[in-house]
Amino acid sequence: SPVSFLLGIGVISIERSYPLTLGANIGTTTTAILAALASPGSTLKYSLQIALCHFFFNVSGIILFYPLPFTRLPIRMAKTLGNTTAKYRWFAIFYLLVCFFLLPLFVFGLSLAGWPVLLGVCLPMFALFVAVIVINIMQKRRPHSLPEKLQNWDFLPVWMHSLEPWDNIIMASLAFCGKHCCGFCKCCKVNAEQEGAKDKQPKTMEVYENAIAMADEERGGRRAPAAACVEKTGTNNTAL
Repeated sequence: SPVSFLLGIGVISIERSYPLTLGANIGTTTTAILAALASPGSTLKYSLQIALCHFFFNVSGIILFYPLPFTRLPIRMAKTLGNTTAKYRWFAIFYLLVCFFLLPLFVFGLSLAGWPVLLGVCLPMFALFVAVIVINIMQKRRPHSLPEKLQNWDFLPVWMHSLEPWDNIIMASLAFCGKHCCGFCKCCKVNAEQEGAKDKQPKTMEVYENAIAMADEERGGRRAPAAACVEKTGTNNTAL
């Protein structure tokens, strides 16, 4: 979108782009309502219901995540995901696959099994997710309020609380990148940094021939012996 483009090139900040994005979402719902009003009479009821669901869903999101500064969680989440993706380029693809393909497919499969199965699986997972978020916040702000074992995640295996082992595995699987660069691995970053360092090296000044300057030098060179002779004879040339 235009807002994402402006944010990517650094014209606006993420704090300024957030309300613009929310307003753009409201704008898309109004066009959906207008399109629903143009539907035939037999389907007008259902098309208008879906359009209004879309509208109230976006309005509810604005009410929940914008009026108060501490409720603007999407800004902090976007910064966290952006910093993680800047460090691990493959995380962007992983995030897209999980959030927009695997997770909806998982929930859809559970819904086919019935509401008891869906709630029985999703509720414990959601409770665990909330507990992890609360513990992370307390580890940063009030670590002494937690038990000693929960003050950090060192008691877990490294692959459960760090992306570094996963990054090593993925980078090892992309060892062929020396010939065919993928643009996501660390060797590409090193090459890019080296090229940037070369560009930042101070450039030598190129001197071009100047006919007037060369003529002055020649005339000055011709006068130099005369000046030397004057100095040898001890003549005072201040009056000249």
